[in-house]
Amino acid sequence: MSGTLDILLRAEVPEPQTKQFKHKRLSKLCGEDVVFTLRELGFSRVADIKKLHEGEEMEVHILLAGIVEPDLKDKGLLSKYGAATPAELVKKLLLPGEITDMSREVEKLSGYRTSTIEELKKK
Repeated sequence: MSGTLDILLRAEVPEPQTKQFKHKRLSKLCGEDVVFTLRELGFSRVADIKKLHEGEEMEVHILLAGIVEPDLKDKGLLSKYGAATPAELVKKLLLPGEITDMSREVEKLSGYRTSTIEELKKK
């Protein structure tokens, strides 16, 4: 076996990454920390979203797929903001720039928008 193959076979299978982000505007508005927990998405999930949605809608759905907490399907939260769907809730709860920023964080957790490989220099 090759050295790289041996290394990969010995390695632990990583758990999906999650990170917490304090939402500045909503925290100020609510008078306490409003924290979103975001997670990485797998290749198939990102591909499906990109296939089904374009532009801003893609950002909304990347964000929806990546939000672990709060539960944007909660009936009380949907009702409070007069939203019929979680996608509509995101658009009512967050400003357009906030949707972009947060969807980019989900993308970063998923390996996009970051440098993930490094060329080895010949000796």
